[in-house]
Amino acid sequence: MKLLISNDDGVNSLGIQTLANTLAVAGHEVTVVCPDRERSATGHGLTLHQPIRAEIIESVFHPTIKAWACDGTPSDCVKLALWALLESPPDMVLSGINRGANLGTEILYSGTVSAAMEGLIEGIPSIAFSLADFTYSDFQPAANFAKSLVAQLAVNPLSELMLLNVNVPPVAEKDIAGVLITRQGVRRYIDVFDRRVDPRGKTYYWLTGEVLEDIEPPMGLNLPQDIPIDVHVIRKNYISVTPLQYNFTYRQGLDELSQVKFDFP
Repeated sequence: MKLLISNDDGVNSLGIQTLANTLAVAGHEVTVVCPDRERSATGHGLTLHQPIRAEIIESVFHPTIKAWACDGTPSDCVKLALWALLESPPDMVLSGINRGANLGTEILYSGTVSAAMEGLIEGIPSIAFSLADFTYSDFQPAANFAKSLVAQLAVNPLSELMLLNVNVPPVAEKDIAGVLITRQGVRRYIDVFDRRVDPRGKTYYWLTGEVLEDIEPPMGLNLPQDIPIDVHVIRKNYISVTPLQYNFTYRQGLDELSQVKFDFP
């Protein structure tokens, strides 16, 4: 298959190198277009007020891989690849492997998921891969699952266009309990801004925070309650696969608002 791979951790991250090289060795035609530095938590931001530059990268990836490092956001990278760098569209857009989980409401901020979502917006099946820990450094089990999933989808493509958000537990391959289809949970944080003073006496703030709780999504989303949520299964060492779409329309909201008579002016 012809694969476009991006990420938000940058060109030097072990995650994207492991993913791209594993798929190239498996015989896929791989192109990498990713940020030239870490661009985590950029969401679906685009660069509009300055030029975007892309440099060809050599000696970082497998020799069969064409690679560019871009000074834009993850979404910039995929958009630039699809509209300027690639001669023809890829069969699939992949993003990752991210260092750290993208579970629950984290996907709203994730540059990893946004890069894959850019492919989906352009009508291309897409997958975001994340390793659910910031310190665990063995990306090979996640890359092996990516290789297996891509091969499976090449033979049996999904009938509906969607993004698969994949989170892999940070354990040895033999300790992965299996693969579960999940729905998106809700992850609440304690957001804390550390107040600091720079050497010139100027005050600045550094956003920190930790997970406060993982909870069930609201009942009104019309999601099957027998499907487990992503933030729970990852703790049991299962790979979580959540199908996503970019349409945020709230179905129950449509039903409720249809009963309201709005006056103007």
